[in-house]
Amino acid sequence: MIDSPQKGRQHHARTMVAAGFRSYGPAEVLGPLDREQPEIRPDTVLVRVAASGVNPADWLLRSGRLRFVARSRLPFVPGADVAGVVEEVGRAVTRFRPGDAIYAMLPSVAGGGYAEYAAVAEGAVALAPPNLSLAEAAAVPLAALTALQALRDKAGLRAGNHVLINGASGGVGTFAVQIAKVMGARVTAASSGRNAGLVRGLGADEVIDYTRQDVTAGDIGYDVVLDAVNVLPVRRASRALRKGGAFVTVNPLIGMLSPGWLARFRGGRRVESVFVQPGGADLETIGAWISSGKVRPVVDRTYPLSEAAEAHRYSESKRARGKLVLVVDERFAAAESGRGV
Repeated sequence: MIDSPQKGRQHHARTMVAAGFRSYGPAEVLGPLDREQPEIRPDTVLVRVAASGVNPADWLLRSGRLRFVARSRLPFVPGADVAGVVEEVGRAVTRFRPGDAIYAMLPSVAGGGYAEYAAVAEGAVALAPPNLSLAEAAAVPLAALTALQALRDKAGLRAGNHVLINGASGGVGTFAVQIAKVMGARVTAASSGRNAGLVRGLGADEVIDYTRQDVTAGDIGYDVVLDAVNVLPVRRASRALRKGGAFVTVNPLIGMLSPGWLARFRGGRRVESVFVQPGGADLETIGAWISSGKVRPVVDRTYPLSEAAEAHRYSESKRARGKLVLVVDERFAAAESGRGV
């Protein structure tokens, strides 16, 4: 355990270092910001952030391309994934104490993860898997929660189902392959040929090289098609489904279409959009899989917080395998979690 302030003590405003942007634009607009350390409420946990994951939503918000979904208040600090050490807890918090090593997802449109401290609702927090470093734990929340909520809640995946995962080597895709296998599904993974070995190693039963063939071609009739990278047109994806199958996409625009249109497509096929929600209980489920060796994060590169712009450039290149992580505090990022650090 790290010596930490007492539960519920009076918190005085202090400044902290963060990475963020004052105007929308390319990666160059992302830079250092001095921000006030967040105040905690009775039901929140103040986290000393060790590391934060980088997600496409971060640079979509930075570029302004998500203004139709959420208009960020500028200056804005992106970052939905945090892993770190509990510094202080609100007076109503019962499940965590100062010194605990935790991971959590902040609401992605609210941001706040690219900073030395973050305030997180208790219900969004879980103890970090003890066999991961905090830098590795920071790669998990948003991507793994998206995969789980897409497969379990939107697709209704069942043991024995056959699922096609498009973008299987990316952040969401690498978790989706593993989670689908844990759920008992047969997994066909679509990735580039250079990433075939990676996704096979994660448990994929078959791999399709999307650079050489149409991933939706043929008459296989998948129970579920998950487009983890938002590139498959609805009609192409739906033709690869059996009757009653489900196409799930991470495209937020699909979720804005009429419920009647989404509910049923031709031949009883469903079209669903997943908009990931924070959830400590789901992170506990994912953490148990990680602790038992059934699921693992794939981290391509780590960057110091000062190089957040470079991390965005690489993420935008769409060449990353798995996740990118920003190291905020090197003292804790490399430490394995346990109950506390």
